[in-house]
Amino acid sequence: MNIRIIPRLDIKGPNLVKGIHLEGLRVLGKPEDFARYYYENGADELMFMDVVASLFERNSLQDIITKVAREIFIPLTVGGGLRSIDDIKEVLRAGADKVAINTAGIKDPDFIKKASREFGSSTIVVAVEAIKEPDGRHLVYTDNAREYTGVVLEDWVQLIQEKGAGEIVLTSVDREGTGDGVDEELIKKISDNVSVPLIIHGGVGSPNDVETAVKLGADALAIASVFHYDFLANNTFKESLGSEEGNFEFLKKGQNFSKIDPCSISEVKEFLRSNNINCRIVN
Repeated sequence: MNIRIIPRLDIKGPNLVKGIHLEGLRVLGKPEDFARYYYENGADELMFMDVVASLFERNSLQDIITKVAREIFIPLTVGGGLRSIDDIKEVLRAGADKVAINTAGIKDPDFIKKASREFGSSTIVVAVEAIKEPDGRHLVYTDNAREYTGVVLEDWVQLIQEKGAGEIVLTSVDREGTGDGVDEELIKKISDNVSVPLIIHGGVGSPNDVETAVKLGADALAIASVFHYDFLANNTFKESLGSEEGNFEFLKKGQNFSKIDPCSISEVKEFLRSNNINCRIVN
């Protein structure tokens, strides 16, 4: 089985943004430009998340997805603010291949079952945002980790599989955007009890972190910072910076990205192959 490498693009309005612990979002540029770059460099899929959908109670990515789907021919997963069967139909019509459900599933777990029956389980990804509590438990959060649910991670992962989730994307909010490495404790806690593909998100700062996640049971990695900063390091971002809202000055000055080791998708895959981990290589 090939390990999938999935760039994750967090979207606010018309812009690609990036934060740390899903907070402090900075504008990086036009998501279409990043998506094209990733497609050309061997991404297996792309994941688009509307990070402010909860504020407006709807997903606003249809226009972006329509543009991207015209010229990119790998699976697209879209999430954020999808709260009804009609919401899912809209993003699928726009060009998405899969949808990611989070808040709506917590509020009504049977929504996952309804969605998987309507569209097939392979179309339904459940996004899980986990935070480690002082007592050592990992609890599930929603709305970009702003809303406490009190739901225990292991219980939720078991339930969403019973309800028909086709995949799980598990975010370590504690590691997200830090480059501190994947949360090994979190992955170990879940990987042996998951019978559907497990996508790990949060903490990757180098190809070594990807290898670690795979060896702990990840079937795919959803990665943002490492790839976004590689895009920026190649100066391709200059054409991406337009008149949209946001402060781009930190990009133009060449921000030091701390523990993040920018690298391309092809570099990550070559590293994996050199360590006997199967992945799709684009020639």
